[in-house]
Amino acid sequence: MLGDTLFSQKAVMPALRVTSKKQLFQEIAAHAAQAYGLDARTVFDALLEREKLGSTSMDRGVAIPHARLADADRIMCLFARLETPVDFDSADGGMVDLVFALLAPEDSGTEHLRALAKVSRLMRDEKICEKLRQSTDAQALYALITEPTASRAA
Repeated sequence: MLGDTLFSQKAVMPALRVTSKKQLFQEIAAHAAQAYGLDARTVFDALLEREKLGSTSMDRGVAIPHARLADADRIMCLFARLETPVDFDSADGGMVDLVFALLAPEDSGTEHLRALAKVSRLMRDEKICEKLRQSTDAQALYALITEPTASRAA
């Protein structure tokens, strides 16, 4: 579903241990610095600022925090499977344990919206979410996230 253009295998955090949304954003920012060469503080600040506008939780334990960055040259995605769910101020009051972070260039406009829609469609699939929750292997998670939708029908 998500190709190599959005997502790198280095951007998978298969068993992240955090206790809060703020700590989660710190870990995502640090991982974005390693995986994509971004400035961790800039990523953290941008995610926090976006979240102040309203929770990026989708309900059912899923969140898609996202931000636009001046130094991003393309849309980038990170995935975290949390060991213990955290409070995300979700509309359904539930905790979040599956997190996709999207980082986009400031001028990405419709590309950013298409990427959000693509991730949102993937995370609406309850079977996919269940498989993501069951695995702690980064390669397996990456394969599940990036496999074409057509092959899932088999």
